[in-house]
Amino acid sequence: MPGLIITGALVLVVAAAMTMVGKGGGNFYVVIMALAGTPMHQAATSGQFILFSASVAAMIIFHRNRSVSWPLAVPVGVFTSLSALGGGYFSHLFSGFSLKLVFAAMLAAAGVIMLIPVPENRDSKRESGFGIINIRSGEQVFNINLWIALPAVILTGFGSGMAGVSGGSFLVPLMVLACGVPMRTAVGTAATLIAATALMGFAGHAARGDFNPSWAVPLAVTAIAGGIIGSRLSLKTRQVDLKRIFAFTNWLAAAFMLINALHTNGSI
Repeated sequence: MPGLIITGALVLVVAAAMTMVGKGGGNFYVVIMALAGTPMHQAATSGQFILFSASVAAMIIFHRNRSVSWPLAVPVGVFTSLSALGGGYFSHLFSGFSLKLVFAAMLAAAGVIMLIPVPENRDSKRESGFGIINIRSGEQVFNINLWIALPAVILTGFGSGMAGVSGGSFLVPLMVLACGVPMRTAVGTAATLIAATALMGFAGHAARGDFNPSWAVPLAVTAIAGGIIGSRLSLKTRQVDLKRIFAFTNWLAAAFMLINALHTNGSI
């Protein structure tokens, strides 16, 4: 029981912090479960279940506050999923050390890019032209240049698929920079996409009989509380501060991944 309480506290903190900035944090859940003594396959399954629970809770809060762009979530979700399939298929061409280095570099770059000032589609003025689509979400109209957005979406999905992550660390910058949506809308929409991918990942793992509900269910309840806390904090935080928090957590994750890669390789 003490082990479950400590694990639950860690899950609560991670869920709140990750959902606040539109990230999944599935890799953190797996590490937490593994450190608690859970076999790796069960840890991966429970991590996906916990991630799904936290993301759904956050998605509901964001949706109620009109911070989810469903018309944007569908095309971004479809293209990232398809390209992630390709990334996962070709990942065997690279060593684990190389993948960790690439992933760390992508995380660091996404953090830097997030701090670049970009204009948001604040008005409802429609633009037209070949390769430009208009997506309405609530009172807003987003003018999306497919020549910029599609390559960014495909690259994001491919890189996430290769690294085996949900892609929240890259989906948010993608929507802010390539699609011009406000930070808060990007965070809410990312939570929706992460919930979908986590559900599919959980289903795949659970189908092989690796689901242990005795720990996964109570931790998922804790994650739901964390998802609610994180999403409410996100709605109350200035968008510029959300970008800074996003960048900082990305750099932290990049440093952790780099140290892990060098340690595994015997360099340190």
